[in-house]
Amino acid sequence: MLWTDRKDLGPLALRLGTGGVLAAHGAQKLFGWFGGGGIEGTAKSFESLGFTPGRQSALAAGLGELGGGTLLALGFGTPAAGAAAAGAMAGAVSVHAPAGFFAHAGGYEYPAFLGFVAAGLGLAGPGRYSLDHYTSHTLNRPLVLALAFTASAAAATVVVARRTAQSAPEAAPDEEMHIST
Repeated sequence: MLWTDRKDLGPLALRLGTGGVLAAHGAQKLFGWFGGGGIEGTAKSFESLGFTPGRQSALAAGLGELGGGTLLALGFGTPAAGAAAAGAMAGAVSVHAPAGFFAHAGGYEYPAFLGFVAAGLGLAGPGRYSLDHYTSHTLNRPLVLALAFTASAAAATVVVARRTAQSAPEAAPDEEMHIST
């Protein structure tokens, strides 16, 4: 191994670790593996969190995590994989945000970290030890990067805004003000 290989081993380690964690979370949501709820349990949970419709939201989150994580680990379509995983993590951050930052209190630290690493890999590229490298970077191009991150950011914005609107307490009807003198 050459000293210069380090710059390619770093992205490989990040891709395998982050991609593996994301894929496992997606498998929990979609298939019930690793103690997860499967699609039906995740759909019910998502409905209770304000993601409607629950089944479609669970599918989108599971596919973003499993698909994005698997593709990140392989280093294939890295910009789209990073964008998909980061978008899925934006939804998770919105769920945990009310508890603050730190994970020990139920905060958004962990999903934010996964999202930032996935986005960073999508932006920086997969390195030499990747399927993108072996396919001449067919899916690792500036246009793919721009389209993937734009679409992911737009989708995450819509989903989170919709959830926020659904979860907001309903405003009390206007009541007449009674002023006593």
